[in-house]
Amino acid sequence: MIVRFSPAARSQYFDGLRYIRRDRPAAARRFHERVKQVQRRIEEYPDSGRTIPEFPGLPHREVIVKPYRFFYRVVGDVVWIVAVWHEAQDAAAPGE
Repeated sequence: MIVRFSPAARSQYFDGLRYIRRDRPAAARRFHERVKQVQRRIEEYPDSGRTIPEFPGLPHREVIVKPYRFFYRVVGDVVWIVAVWHEAQDAAAPGE
């Protein structure tokens, strides 16, 4: 498997990273490293994320790298990260 970000998810991820980096550069580096670890895990074990509690009927899963939720869907041999939300955001279907 390979992990790819949708354009929207990539933008959301980098916005969050920039926000963290503004006040805490070291925390931003740690967050980025944790995200890379999670990416490696879902490349190898794509079903390791949990189903999204708010949307149990969707074929998406999520992994949490505090304080962000990464929503993804497996399509063929690609794990598509489709949205990255801060845990305080209101829920809407991933990719909307």
